Amino acid sequence: METYLQQSQAEMLQLIEKLVNIDSGTYVKEGIDRVGAILREEYEKLGFTVEVREEEKYGNNLIVQHRNAIDPKIILVAHMDTVFPLGTAAERPFRIEGDRAYGPGVVDMKSSQVELLYAIKALQQSGSESYKNMLIILNSDEEVGSPTSRPLIEEKSQGKEYALIMEPARKDGSLVSARRGGGTYTVIVKGKAAHSGIEPQKGRSAIEELAHKVIQLNALSDYDKGISVNVGLIEGGSSINTIPPIATAHVDIRISEMHQAKYLEEKIKEICATTDVSGTQIILKGSISRPPMEKNKQTESLLHLIEEVGKEIGLQVFDTATGGGSDASFTSATGVATVDGLGPVGGNAHSEDEYLEIKTLPERTLLLAKTIDRLSK
Repeated sequence: METYLQQSQAEMLQLIEKLVNIDSGTYVKEGIDRVGAILREEYEKLGFTVEVREEEKYGNNLIVQHRNAIDPKIILVAHMDTVFPLGTAAERPFRIEGDRAYGPGVVDMKSSQVELLYAIKALQQSGSESYKNMLIILNSDEEVGSPTSRPLIEEKSQGKEYALIMEPARKDGSLVSARRGGGTYTVIVKGKAAHSGIEPQKGRSAIEELAHKVIQLNALSDYDKGISVNVGLIEGGSSINTIPPIATAHVDIRISEMHQAKYLEEKIKEICATTDVSGTQIILKGSISRPPMEKNKQTESLLHLIEEVGKEIGLQVFDTATGGGSDASFTSATGVATVDGLGPVGGNAHSEDEYLEIKTLPERTLLLAKTIDRLSK
């Protein structure tokens, strides 16, 4: 497999270039569906069937498995969408400089799509039939929280033993064994307008009330326990000489353990149930929608196996926790042993400087292929 993948590196880069040069931002449905059509054709050449789940707002989601698969035990998830708007690919298309490749979505995660495809090719080339033990979801909306694909991922995770999530490895090559969960809230305060010079006493300041809530909400943070409550954006008022009749706060929540969600939800509702400025009214919207990916015994066992595979091919494997979210949270929450970050190494995702470390492409593909093979024995 190793020789095959080394010899395939140029071919892999050509396919990555093709995918990168298609705009597939989450809201660019046409582009995502073009990427999906290319990948569908590639998988069908390898004997896989591709079920298309049609979506109106976002790109279509794809369910991929070999035509001879019988109750596969491994689920793999790789998203096709990026964060970049229409026109980005034309402005800065795929390019190679030295040992790195650049372009919108090059590592998050179009290189991962190609890695997954060539891992299957390597398995077939080697004579292994473990590619029949895989169910693959190529989803279209991960960058906005997977609103359409989350139910699909949770549905297809039922009965699976292992989940391999194809987000890129960290800059230092680490796999991801834990992710923080979280969600967002919007706090809307309604007050009463009045002229601040003529009759301020008749007004009820929404901004003053919101200030109390900002302090109370931020105080819920407990960094030692992995809880972060951040009021990151506020707005309000109508003019400098008017008692503000309305104010809004947008709140970001991060948790490390699932039980923290219920506690925070109750505390946030409690804080917003009463007002400190009489005559104001509070409307609370939002929820903690993404569960955390917790590093449990199942995860540790799967990591140990991947580490052993790494040793066999001369690759040191180590893991880390990260605050960012991914679809790994959804597979983990269903009770499936989950490891994330199985894509190639790169960095600066979501920025103009996003890059792929080219030399890691064949080695990470080999790691993935041999991990699938080992899990299937």
